[in-house]
Amino acid sequence: MAFPTTESLTELIEPLVASHKFDLEELKVNKAGPKSAVSIKVDSDSRPDLDHLEILSKEVGELFDAAEQRGDLNFGAGYTLEVSTPGVDNPLTKPRHWRRNRSRLVALDYDGTTRVARIGALNDAETAVVLIERNKKLLEVTVLELAESPRAVVEIEFAKPAQEELSLAESTFDEATA
Repeated sequence: MAFPTTESLTELIEPLVASHKFDLEELKVNKAGPKSAVSIKVDSDSRPDLDHLEILSKEVGELFDAAEQRGDLNFGAGYTLEVSTPGVDNPLTKPRHWRRNRSRLVALDYDGTTRVARIGALNDAETAVVLIERNKKLLEVTVLELAESPRAVVEIEFAKPAQEELSLAESTFDEATA
């Protein structure tokens, strides 16, 4: 059996990941020296904690080991497995990413020009999101069509945001855009 591909491993682990109510955000496999490295990134609306990640890691390891014993996979001399969540530097590319980061600041890169806004509600179809930007003392609400979204990453905030911004971010899409 050939070294496993990202596609074959994704097909193998997606049902297990889904059974934990996680989304598979990324899977990388590298054939590196004596041991291969498999990196899996998962997320969910309820934010996986370390205990959940440890359980999933154990179950994925057991799944890989059983598949190797059956001859379905061959990692060679062995593998290391890393199961984690995506970092804040991961771009927001899917509606669920925007939904999970509601009320957080996001940096939007418009061809070299960066704007910072707070993420509000998605519309019901999850095709557009409310963005709240501060212009001096005024709050400006804009709607970003996700299909036309620039590169966007969450910004780390050290200060507590203003209550009026948070309230607007927590309002519904219709309330914020009225």
